[in-house]
Amino acid sequence: MNHDSNLLWLSVSPSLKCLNRQLLSHLVKVAPVRQWEYCQSVDEPCCVDSIVAALHEYVSDRALIEARSGNPNYRVHLLGHGVSGAVALLYARQHPERVASLTLLSVSAMPAVNWQAHYYAMRKLLPCSREIVLTQMIQTLFDRQPVRFSKTLVHLLAKDLDSNLTFHSLAHSARIPKGGTKMPLLVCNGEQDSIVDNQGQVQWYEVMKEGDRMWHCPEGKHFFHFHHAQATAEVIAQHIERARSQTKAPNLTPIVSKTA
Repeated sequence: MNHDSNLLWLSVSPSLKCLNRQLLSHLVKVAPVRQWEYCQSVDEPCCVDSIVAALHEYVSDRALIEARSGNPNYRVHLLGHGVSGAVALLYARQHPERVASLTLLSVSAMPAVNWQAHYYAMRKLLPCSREIVLTQMIQTLFDRQPVRFSKTLVHLLAKDLDSNLTFHSLAHSARIPKGGTKMPLLVCNGEQDSIVDNQGQVQWYEVMKEGDRMWHCPEGKHFFHFHHAQATAEVIAQHIERARSQTKAPNLTPIVSKTA
């Protein structure tokens, strides 16, 4: 991959960023990766519009810097997992001129459907504590883990619910319209993901355009990129390289075509 790829990894869930490190460590071997992180303050309302605006300010500032360095056509290859991926999708829809390609990990065709939505649904249905519900969810979100590490994951998920952007609460569930993008799109999901289930994955084909790609990580669950970092990085690198060269080779075969 060319080193001017301008990869930008979004993180609006800082509590979970440790789960991204292995993937990013593989990606930086083939191209520089910048990270954009948004930290929600305690008294700040959860407003995705303000986050998208802050991201646009950052990308616009980078574009000015690049323009002064002789690169007037600066665009980013945007990547994100889960809620961060949904924010990346919203940004790409609003500012397509700034996005060269989009890679979404564990993002449903209905982007607000995520692990947090499932958590609050379970809390409404089950007379159980937060810790018990999160402990049960660990088995569906991750591959089998040692007990001690599972407890660490429960703590991280609880912190994410309390401190980071969420589209949902016990009293309210948000909706984000289904839809595609103008730029090349790669959607990556775990083959065994029960959060972004088969319906949430198949519905992507309804909005994908020619050349967009879908990849299912074999045996992967919701946080498949944590357990299968190298395979995920290879697919992402391939997608970005194809996005960069699509004007030279417009008839590239998708990883999984719309009709597959």
